[in-house]
Amino acid sequence: MPQATNTIPNPSQPLSSEMEEILERIAGGLYSLAAMLVGEGEDSVHLVEAAVANAEVSVCQDPEEARRSSRRALGCAALGLLAKRDPASLAAPEGVSPVSVCIEDDDLASAGISAEELQSMIAGPERDRVRNWLAGLPVGLRIVFVLRAVAGFTAAETVALLKAHGGPQAAGWTPEAVREVFRQGICSLASQLIHASAAR
Repeated sequence: MPQATNTIPNPSQPLSSEMEEILERIAGGLYSLAAMLVGEGEDSVHLVEAAVANAEVSVCQDPEEARRSSRRALGCAALGLLAKRDPASLAAPEGVSPVSVCIEDDDLASAGISAEELQSMIAGPERDRVRNWLAGLPVGLRIVFVLRAVAGFTAAETVALLKAHGGPQAAGWTPEAVREVFRQGICSLASQLIHASAAR
């Protein structure tokens, strides 16, 4: 009888080594994402463990899809934790309407920041300053910014996550509200970068 095809390959085989390296990178990225969502420490470790367990990452899966699946699982767990900590922290903003902000579109490029540059800031020498900036944001703004800019979810995907896992007070989120809040986050980041450049 043939062996099952979903068994993990022998660690000495190249595919196993490559997949192990990919999984380690994914786990490292998940911890960084968790820390931005809920703070550094034990809670973030537990979130990563839950995400890896619930994402159903396969050794044969495309690495990008595995990364996206694990980010989604982490986002679900993080929102559930934040809703338990403080149900009002993820409440949908009321009467959100476009305000005068520094950009028109809800993407990083509108503020002159690429996704690669943001990742470099998060992981490089600017890491502490970016983390401190994120920690100083209101919870709802921080969560929307991290889910959109770091995890790479669309406005619609972010709304779905908030509604499904952010508790009853998060039920009123809309794509328009997410886009507007995200624009505010991008403007805040752009302002931080301007101040940092002026201080050098």
